[in-house]
This record gives sequence, structure tokens and C-alpha cells, in this order.
Amino acid sequence: MTIKTIGHSTHPIERFVDLLKNGGVELLVDVRSMPYSRRHPQFSKERLAKSLAAAGIAYEWQGAALGGKGDGYNDVAARPAFKDALAELIDRSAKTTLCLMCAEKEPLDCHRTVLVSRRLAERGVAIEHLLADGGTRPHREIEDALLAKKAGGDLFDDRAQLLARAYDGRERAMKA
Repeated sequence: MTIKTIGHSTHPIERFVDLLKNGGVELLVDVRSMPYSRRHPQFSKERLAKSLAAAGIAYEWQGAALGGKGDGYNDVAARPAFKDALAELIDRSAKTTLCLMCAEKEPLDCHRTVLVSRRLAERGVAIEHLLADGGTRPHREIEDALLAKKAGGDLFDDRAQLLARAYDGRERAMKA
């Protein structure tokens, strides 16, 4: 069971659809709080859903439960709606290849990683990030990169403790 992620970035819609198809994506789950883009209207909810349907990819908006706007990410992750949405994603990923989408190109610059993928990985889900260049990167490598940026820590801290602090620091940097 693997869940994929992608950032729509500034891609032309044709390139974006190709990235999804090459990743074997059957369902795109939009985790943006606001599923619209003035700068990149091809990624507004209705236009995106139509483009994806033409390519045989289903679309679903889950930004109400999985969006990153508002409270701190730890508060969002504690909400029952968030936990329920994660459980549903995990269940559905056993039956279909799904991909979480937000706007940011780089996984560590986006709540799809710092909020959502983090909690999925903590539940044992394999995460694969689809990159703008057509490559992929396992979530473990994203976390290793995050830990490499975050120097320090106690000699007795385990990986989970180090990651929790690093993720919290990344969230603060993203919101600054």
C-alpha cells in the first residue's frame, strides 16, 4: 500500500496529467484548503476535475479535512475529521492508486508532506513523492533530508523524536 503526492506547481495541465499517468495515479485527492488558483487557473477545482476526467483519472477534494490553513498542524492533526480522512485514505489506497495534491513543487515546502504525509508515515503507510522532473522520491528520503537540515538533538533521542522536532521547525519556517 503506497500513497503518492504531487505539487501542481506551474505545470501546464498536459504535463501535470502526464506526471500523474506515469505515476499510475487513478485518483487525485486535492488537499488544498482553497481549491482554486488565480495564477494557474488550470488547477482550479472544476477545470482540474474536467481535465483529469478526460484522462481517466478521478478527482476528489478533501481540503476541508486535510487542508493546512488555520491552526498549527499538530492541532489540525488532532481533529477527528483529519483522523477520519487519513483512515479513509489508507483504506482506499489498498484498492486504488491515489495521489495527494497541493500547490507547492517541493515536498518539504508543502503541508501535504509536513502535515499529511507525516501522519500517514507514522501509521506505516509508504509514501512516494512525484517530482516535477518526472522522478520519484520515497518519503524516508524526504525525512532524511529534513533531519540533515536540522542539526542538534540529544544523543538519546530516537528518530521519531528528532523528526517531530524537525517537522515542527519546518512548519514554523513555512508559516514565517
